[in-house]
Amino acid sequence: MSGFATRLKQKWGVKPVNWYLVAGIIFLVLVVMGFLSVAWKLHLLVNDAEALPIEAVVIKGDRQYTKDADIRTALQSLMQKSFFSADVAEVQETLEALPWVYRASIRRQWPAKLKVFLQEQQAAAHWNGDSWLNVNGEVFDAPGQLSLSHLPFLAGPENMAVEVLTSYRQLASLLKLHGFELQSLGLSPRHAWRARLANGIMLELGREDKVRRVQRFIDVYPTLANREKSVKKVDLRYDTGLAVGWNEANKESR
Repeated sequence: MSGFATRLKQKWGVKPVNWYLVAGIIFLVLVVMGFLSVAWKLHLLVNDAEALPIEAVVIKGDRQYTKDADIRTALQSLMQKSFFSADVAEVQETLEALPWVYRASIRRQWPAKLKVFLQEQQAAAHWNGDSWLNVNGEVFDAPGQLSLSHLPFLAGPENMAVEVLTSYRQLASLLKLHGFELQSLGLSPRHAWRARLANGIMLELGREDKVRRVQRFIDVYPTLANREKSVKKVDLRYDTGLAVGWNEANKESR
């Protein structure tokens, strides 16, 4: 019988089964399935907010306008996630969306704490009425603050914010040396400059040589101040000279 089986194998080319190979393949499949099972259980664990909750969020950084309640509201969905499943980039984006937050950085601290460092916007001026400019000339929107009501009022095209802020600083420094305070500065769509001083005088500066024209006003103002009427407006858009608009009321009656 065995001889018949041998002749049959030789005739039809049937090879004997390699049981060592079969056993090796089965073992490998079992190992892979075991790893997959462990990985799945680990995945469920690290995403289980009850098993690995975020127990505390530590907020650091100087804050004046960003309240704890604002932060709690922003992080409400985060606290429903586990320590490992919380998306740090998403948390950062959520916090930086708060009106007065300029930058936010987040770091995990084992075993169940998140550390957050907040940097608030440093407002340098009011911008186009309802917005603000920070010290870098970047526009941002945030609620008004009474403590910042003293900041200058700047206006201009959105893409010219940095230039307007730089020009304000330049002109304000020059005017301050001579006892004037620059309250507002605007740049029209046609790139013409207009300034208003804290004493109410409006300066029309035109498109060019605004520094030289402000200096001309400074030089001539002592003469203008000696008049019976107070100065309302000075048009400096001339190569030489200027035009003066006067308040109707005399100084004594004001």
